[in-house]
Amino acid sequence: MSENSMENSRRGFISKLAKGVVGASLFPNIITAADRKRNLESLSRIGEKYSANDQIQIALIGAGGMGSADTNTAITVPGVKLIAACDLYDGRLADAKKKWGNDIYTTRDYKEILERKDVDAVIIATPDFWHKDISVAAMNKGKSVYCEKPMVHEIGEGPAVVEAQQKNGKVVYQVGSQGMSSLGNEKARQLLKDGAIGKLNYAEGFWARMSPQGAWQYPIPADASPKTVDWETYLLHAPKREFDPLRFFRWRNYRDYGTGVSGDLFVHLFSSLHFVTGSIGPNKVMATGGLRYWNDGREVPDIMLGMFDYPETAAHPAFNLSLRVNFVDGTGGTNYLRMVGSEGSMTVEWDKVTLLRNKGDEEDPLLKSKKTEGAANANGRQYVYDRKSMLPPEKLEYVADAGYKGAHFDHFYNLFNAMRTGGKVHEDALFGYRAAAPALLCNDSYFQNKIIGWDPKELKLINK
Repeated sequence: MSENSMENSRRGFISKLAKGVVGASLFPNIITAADRKRNLESLSRIGEKYSANDQIQIALIGAGGMGSADTNTAITVPGVKLIAACDLYDGRLADAKKKWGNDIYTTRDYKEILERKDVDAVIIATPDFWHKDISVAAMNKGKSVYCEKPMVHEIGEGPAVVEAQQKNGKVVYQVGSQGMSSLGNEKARQLLKDGAIGKLNYAEGFWARMSPQGAWQYPIPADASPKTVDWETYLLHAPKREFDPLRFFRWRNYRDYGTGVSGDLFVHLFSSLHFVTGSIGPNKVMATGGLRYWNDGREVPDIMLGMFDYPETAAHPAFNLSLRVNFVDGTGGTNYLRMVGSEGSMTVEWDKVTLLRNKGDEEDPLLKSKKTEGAANANGRQYVYDRKSMLPPEKLEYVADAGYKGAHFDHFYNLFNAMRTGGKVHEDALFGYRAAAPALLCNDSYFQNKIIGWDPKELKLINK
């Protein structure tokens, strides 16, 4: 990104700030109702009506915890009805009828779902290693798809999903990183474009958990057995082994079926970062970490740190990214994406953006001292800098209005609206692949103990 364009963005932001956010909003922690009204984008969908002919009928494939949560959200979107559910565990199929009605069709075979002409779209919430095959099959049958993240289990699976979406142009394919449709991401993207933090140079993300279920120790049903679980079908594309309920119900812990903390959580941060910056991905990936606490037989680390180099593009300057996941975090539940620029930073949450800006050039004592460099004497540079006079940054908070339904709802709304109008989704297969790739490469870097080069434009590994 050129220096001139950055300066124009900066001036544009300062101008907007002066016109629209005067008064109390310029001071830390003081945000008036009027300021909020001026500076928040509201997603209001009250009053939209759909006729019977507009009804979208969906089916769920993978009725576990995330699939159930997805479905509960999807059916709150006006004009959407669940008519079928598929799972390899009989107990989930029985629960589906209890939750969503005895009239829904249930089956162990996802292909039966795809053959139904009354199914317009499917939610794919299976373990990661089934995402690619079911996604491609669904699109080839003319079904629109909401596929949980990450879009694929292995780096080489991405092109097949992208190709299937391109070939079946009328179907809509959305990857389920819900933050992509969030009010917070939209606001952050606008702020960055307007020069709110100056020139981006660094970003960081963090996701923490401590509870057993948060660390994937999901409950095992008492009736779990080869009779109630279709174990043979489950392992169709995985190494064969004797029935193991842990590998079925706690699949995220095993490399044959899941993608570890990076595929589960880093991918959310990549998706949001790429949306906000317009990036297509990093060209260098490196990761470290370890299994520090959850010694329950899992094959993946419970702590992972990733570092990434993003090259300069027409959309953004070169910057660095660091990501962390900690499943042994005593503080529990913390997550954020923070972006740092030459003039400030912003912390991006799905329903909130907190912007911290440096004081103006004339007020900031450190910036004043840098101006004296031109007058440096022969003995070296002069830095006139009184630490006691450091000024706090200006703080602006953008908080979603009361009643905001959240990113999860908005992501489904985006999918169904695109189906009705022929519009675009926020995270199609190509975007989803570019978010999944660096997350998957984190695992490769960790397990292979090496730095990995990646071409985000051509979507291929770089051998060094």
